[in-house]
Amino acid sequence: MSLGSDMRRREFISLLGGAAMWPFAAQAQQPAMPIVGLLSRESQELDAFRVAAFRQGMLEMGYIEGQNIALEYRGAKGHDDRLSDLASELIRRPVTVLVTLGGTAAALAAKAASKSVPTVFVIGGDPVKIGLVANLNRPGGNVTGVSFLTSVLVQKQLEVMHEAVSNSALIGVLINPSSPIATGQIKDLQAAAETLNQKILIVGATNEIEIEAAFSKLQQQRVDALVVIGDPLFSNRTNQLAALAAHYALPAIYGWRVTSADGGLMSYGTSITDALHLVGRYAGRILKGEKPGDLPIQQSTKVELIVNLKTAKTLGLIVPPSLLARADEVIE
Repeated sequence: MSLGSDMRRREFISLLGGAAMWPFAAQAQQPAMPIVGLLSRESQELDAFRVAAFRQGMLEMGYIEGQNIALEYRGAKGHDDRLSDLASELIRRPVTVLVTLGGTAAALAAKAASKSVPTVFVIGGDPVKIGLVANLNRPGGNVTGVSFLTSVLVQKQLEVMHEAVSNSALIGVLINPSSPIATGQIKDLQAAAETLNQKILIVGATNEIEIEAAFSKLQQQRVDALVVIGDPLFSNRTNQLAALAAHYALPAIYGWRVTSADGGLMSYGTSITDALHLVGRYAGRILKGEKPGDLPIQQSTKVELIVNLKTAKTLGLIVPPSLLARADEVIE
């Protein structure tokens, strides 16, 4: 074989080797899938319905987990003091968008973790008063989200329970005193109670053990009914709350539909799944290039009144026809 032929042979083999590497090189140069971080004060198991609602919103914006988006979940499992570290962990991951699944504590921790990573929250309360954004219409900075005004809901819950148990001498109220908006909720409750000329007893709980102790105290004080204020602590413990209310034969109203479906007497409040659905759509818009500071705070306006007549019958309670007529759903 001549020298020229040998050189041409080596060049040909070299070209083949280079061609064999082309697919791998192209794959290595493909951009990484964007990551959306999910921050919660609860566990992944308890947040399953929230994440499902969020995924639906993302789907409507063209994003499917595992295909063109990745999700990273971090849950504090009820320990709010862990939220800051978990938020920072997601920022270092790094995530393209940081999303909180509910509650003021998680939203504030996410905001403090970064001044540049786009962040989307869902909370009950006024995000301007809480300090999350400067303006509802133009939040500015890197934070936006969805809110529902709990003051109206808190007052309405008490009003509905007052109507349902019209002869109630004392109505108990279960609240999470560690919530940043607890003080405002108490003021709203007191104002509503004064308007209704209804005596109330406010008890606090910050964990499962304290929830049980609170029900025991309510029984000792002989309350006639109970209002459970909307809070992530309580919304993730609906089975426990419904079971305790049944054990003490206590008519109760909650802030989430799932509690009525699980045996609670009534629920009145914002649909958390609707709110998380809106959050998913906002996250999708940000991934498509919109700036969070330009996206106005959305108000989740879907409010539902659900009445469980099976539970009412068990309690020996006759629900007023006027209340049933206003209900969005009656479980029979």
